[in-house]
Amino acid sequence: MSEEVARGSFEITMTPGEGVLDGTGRFDFVKTWSGDLTAEGAGAMFSAGDPAAGAAGYVAIETVRGTLAGREGGFALLQRGLMLPDGISLEYVVAPGSGTGELVGITGTLDLDTSNGHSWELTFQLPD
Repeated sequence: MSEEVARGSFEITMTPGEGVLDGTGRFDFVKTWSGDLTAEGAGAMFSAGDPAAGAAGYVAIETVRGTLAGREGGFALLQRGLMLPDGISLEYVVAPGSGTGELVGITGTLDLDTSNGHSWELTFQLPD
């Protein structure tokens, strides 16, 4: 397995859902991925905390289906975001064992830049 890097951006539409517990929120979302990954994604996000005070967090899971590195298939992304006094921390990882189609066996992590839209860089490995 060799390491590869894919880059691009995505558009996201979020729909508020009913809160799960007091102080938490739920959002369903759909994404259109473009660039080196052309795909559609859908998922759910759960958030808690006080973003206005600079202290909050979220977790999400998203299924992605499309074409990456000339291979068609899908995978799931696990997401975690923290808003802390010293900044924002985002973590995206391909869920182990989630690859389908020609993306079976995919592993990797995604870096997201939200400073001007939603630009991403996916560092991934695929079986030969």
